Amino acid sequence: MAKAQSNFVCQSCGDVTHKWSGHCEACDGWNTITEERSGPPASGAKGQVLPKGRVARLVELKGESPVPPRIESGITELDRATGGGFVPGSAVLIGGDPGIGKSTLLLQALAALANKGERVIYVTGEEAIAQVRMRASRLGLENAQVLLAAETNVSDIIATLNEGAPPSVVVIDSVQTLWSPAVESAPGTVSQLKAGSEAMVRYAKTKGACVLLVGHVTKDGQIAGPKVIEHLVDTVLYFEGDRGHQFRILRAVKNRFGPTDEIGVFEMSDLGLREVTNPSRLFMGSAERAAPGTAVFAGIEGTRPLLVEVQALVAPSPLGTPRRTAVGWDTTRLNMILAVLEARAGVSLSNHDVYLNVAGGLRLKETAADLAVAAALLSSLSDTVIPHGTVIFGEIALSGAVRPVGQTESRLKEAQKLGLADAVIADQGEKPIKGTINAKQVSTVADLVAWVASRSKGLRRIA
Repeated sequence: MAKAQSNFVCQSCGDVTHKWSGHCEACDGWNTITEERSGPPASGAKGQVLPKGRVARLVELKGESPVPPRIESGITELDRATGGGFVPGSAVLIGGDPGIGKSTLLLQALAALANKGERVIYVTGEEAIAQVRMRASRLGLENAQVLLAAETNVSDIIATLNEGAPPSVVVIDSVQTLWSPAVESAPGTVSQLKAGSEAMVRYAKTKGACVLLVGHVTKDGQIAGPKVIEHLVDTVLYFEGDRGHQFRILRAVKNRFGPTDEIGVFEMSDLGLREVTNPSRLFMGSAERAAPGTAVFAGIEGTRPLLVEVQALVAPSPLGTPRRTAVGWDTTRLNMILAVLEARAGVSLSNHDVYLNVAGGLRLKETAADLAVAAALLSSLSDTVIPHGTVIFGEIALSGAVRPVGQTESRLKEAQKLGLADAVIADQGEKPIKGTINAKQVSTVADLVAWVASRSKGLRRIA
């Protein structure tokens, strides 16, 4: 009889060793390694040989891979983030902080699918069925034909799913509660997380159902949480936003069936998550509140152009080391912009506290926001209001040059659609778009400083 094998697995990062140690060299954690035993191989598994197959050329498969069908949830922003809807036979991981709205959104999506005649199942491991029913009642979904189950054993879940007609969509809430009797470790550990996720992904591939796995991400468990199973699933969606803020961003960071970095924008209300059909007007702010230190940036999130208001506050610092704080943007890149302004344009900010914020709780990752950030900083420093109806975007190099960015026309068209008439962009040698928008092209940060100074009305000198 074959012996069970023992491995020592770090419960923080998933690193596997063959002996116990009090310190994990992979993640530098202490007392995180535990012993886990794997059961003996199944009968008949020894000596199995994979069936021989023919190697096919890529050109021979032309026309044999049709576009995968989609199951549209009816929630436009969710379908946008997934690339057009759920794909049968796929596994989707939806991660986010606890309480951000993952369960609420999925319950709304299942109710919409059930109303269209789809067979959907909601499996909860954190709540009782009565609690799920109470939440559905608060959302006005108590009459939806959604099947409910409360179970954490993976074997029992799959046995339940195999009863009756195969479901179209299955929600597992959450993946951290799954446990398999074949793995000798506590629920929520890395080994149980992987074993449960692999079983559900295998079910999705064999039965043709779309399985949605909910995963909680916290500051202390980002490695041991959903991050370790991202490679197993086809699509990874993450909820972004502050629990104290009503707006939520659903971002696709991995999608085998559609574009990545696509976003869906929602607003939390008394009746659940409500779609935001025009997020540009939401993040751009109100035109009546024009003030020094604000600039409108035209970004690209996936395939969607988005206008965002960038806010900056520059004030003299009483401290020996001034503060540098950024919310919604990379602090390291903020320090780089400040250094370039001082070295290449003579604008000294070394004795000032600098605060930067992106309106609406959105987090910007594009380097195209460099020029808008610099304009907001100069506007606050000189107490100058950037003219209303002006959009700004461009990348700033360490040399002080302003580089053009991709999809310029899409950004400007979105600005035109919302009534903006002027733009400050990188010098591209020719007018980027034919229309009514007036594009001011700058080639260096010194040109940007001169443009802001020309509108300062002598209130305060920049340099």
